[in-house]
Amino acid sequence: MIIERILIALLFLSGFAAIVGMRNIIKKIFGLNLLNASVVLLFILEGSRIGNQAPILDADITNMVDPIPQALMLTAIVIGVCVSALSLALAVRLYKATGSLDIQVITERLQREH
Repeated sequence: MIIERILIALLFLSGFAAIVGMRNIIKKIFGLNLLNASVVLLFILEGSRIGNQAPILDADITNMVDPIPQALMLTAIVIGVCVSALSLALAVRLYKATGSLDIQVITERLQREH
């Protein structure tokens, strides 16, 4: 279990480093996707510790998995896809308007227009 948590933490940190350290907007969007994936994986990992049997009401089932975190993570995945699609569409619009995906270049070109 400790190795899985370390790998999830590394995935989270790599996504965070991409968001903070990269200047390219597309790389920042990929970093955001890595953050989302690491949070979903953490919830799935922690939810699997609670139980290991499907939540079907039967007399001999004693160790049921809670379905609420799984449903929340499905919602988080859908929201993550929507955020990625919107941010990629905005990145395309910025590229068409400024001719670059570098944040500093975009900022300079937009300041020159105003």
